[in-house]
Amino acid sequence: MANRKEKDSLGEREIPQDVYWGIQTLRAKENFPVSGLRAFPVLIRAYASLKKACVLANRDLNTVPPEIAQAIIKAADEVLSGRHHDQFIIDVYQAGAGTSFNMNANEVLANRALEILKKEKGRYDLVSPNDHVNRSQSTNDTFPTASYVAILSDLPRLSKSLETLIEAYSKKGKEFSGILKSARTHLQDAVPITLGQEFKAYAVALEECRDQISHSAKNLENVALGGTAAGTGLTAPKGFSKLAVSHLAKLTGLNLRPVRDQRYGLQSHFPLTNFSASLRNLALELIRLANDLRLLASGPLTGFAEIVLPAVQPGSSIMPGKVNPSMAEALNQIAFDVVSSDMTVALAAQAGQLDLNVMTPVATYRILHSMDILANFIPVFAEKGIRGIRAEQERCRHYFGISPSLATALNPKIGYLKAAEVFKEAVATKTTILDLVRKKGLLKEEEIKEVFDPVKLTGDQG
Repeated sequence: MANRKEKDSLGEREIPQDVYWGIQTLRAKENFPVSGLRAFPVLIRAYASLKKACVLANRDLNTVPPEIAQAIIKAADEVLSGRHHDQFIIDVYQAGAGTSFNMNANEVLANRALEILKKEKGRYDLVSPNDHVNRSQSTNDTFPTASYVAILSDLPRLSKSLETLIEAYSKKGKEFSGILKSARTHLQDAVPITLGQEFKAYAVALEECRDQISHSAKNLENVALGGTAAGTGLTAPKGFSKLAVSHLAKLTGLNLRPVRDQRYGLQSHFPLTNFSASLRNLALELIRLANDLRLLASGPLTGFAEIVLPAVQPGSSIMPGKVNPSMAEALNQIAFDVVSSDMTVALAAQAGQLDLNVMTPVATYRILHSMDILANFIPVFAEKGIRGIRAEQERCRHYFGISPSLATALNPKIGYLKAAEVFKEAVATKTTILDLVRKKGLLKEEEIKEVFDPVKLTGDQG
């Protein structure tokens, strides 16, 4: 295979002739053979959009010649169309700030631009990764900006998935609205509730998570592009930041604006941690909901068995006929991963010193990873884990009838202490509250119907 020679500030190296990446990418490839994980396509596209926006601004400001600018724009458009993604070879665990990835992008676009101009790859005196593609920029302002763009661009996919799950829980809430059962607090028998009320509450919890995610994403619309190395804008011409951000907003369709203080934009990862925390909170709710499903479906004979989850696969290699809550178990594992990713983001955020947080690459990767696995599985969970749930109505009614916590409804009539005595006797004699009330003549039959009316006991059954 033919090679070409390229030179950087550390010396000269040979590069395979058929690749678009260059010498700095080669050094990073050799320095960081860590995981084999590569940047998500959404980040590659975000970087291509950013580089196109910057070269458009530089062309408008006469800091990059029109012919070179046009070639870089065409190269960026090719990356945006999905081409050349195999040329972005930097491991997600790399040098701080994302310098390696930024230079990978610069070299790919420069060498493709050279090819478009009918020039040899590696002729950086004609089209330079640094002086043309990276003009008026630094890794320090481009990587955070591209990260924000990537997250915002991927957000609609996650939001759509979450809406699917909210809808599935809401429908079950309506379907199960008339099914009486015993609530459980502290994992002990509690006052009556309907199965529908429980599922409606699950949907509301997810709606709250959705709203928090949407709110936290607003911080990501404020980008530090144009701040260059330390937020001072050194090497960027006057007006570059506003112009480049305007171009980037138009290219991406996102509501982007220059951050109010570019020094803050480079120093702090608050927008990333805030958004990551909203994903963590969603994950925590998903864990709780998955665990509730596993409890409610436990059995079929020795557990709660109030619901039957859809059977998606055999549950055991040794126990014939056994079916497990496989979808809920998978959701748990995914959510655990999201929680651990948030811890990585948190550690990355507090590890920034002075005028730059250099830990952006791992924070960005973990956030995009969390969004990806959630968006991939949540619709599957809605379809195979929620929509086919059946209620075991007789079991629910049985628990409702025998729960000693029905004694709570007696408080207004006979007082807390007397009701507590009824509760204890019901447990000790394994008698239902209703039977004891009738046996002891504590209430007249009309009063029993009033006190233990299902609608009154559970309030809104919707």
